[in-house]
Amino acid sequence: MKAITLTNKEELTCICPLKGIIDVISKKWALLIINALGNYGKLRFNKIMETLNGISPKTLSDTLKDLQNEGLIKRESFAEIPPRVEYSLTNDGAELRKSIIPLLEWTANRSELNKELCTKCPPQVRTNNREHI
Repeated sequence: MKAITLTNKEELTCICPLKGIIDVISKKWALLIINALGNYGKLRFNKIMETLNGISPKTLSDTLKDLQNEGLIKRESFAEIPPRVEYSLTNDGAELRKSIIPLLEWTANRSELNKELCTKCPPQVRTNNREHI
């Protein structure tokens, strides 16, 4: 998808390819789940809940299903007793996570408030430590 340059200062961009996925990734917890899986690799349901702090089990379950249906995460079930299920990013999910890094950096640099919020993250994943995002 290329932008059409009108002048040196103006660009038009077609956002039609977002039509299918925007409903999923614009949900409150979707990008946070993708980022958590990117930060920590495979996670079980309760560990995702613990990592996100504040998401309800129903919302997490629904969002995981939506992300799985979009091909952004995969769900792996193990035939064990008790049953074990792990979630991880697909290649598309990992690419999406990489593509939001510039947005995170832009947001972090935008105001002092956003920089303060980032102090709640583990040091190795703070947005001011670019190489660890």
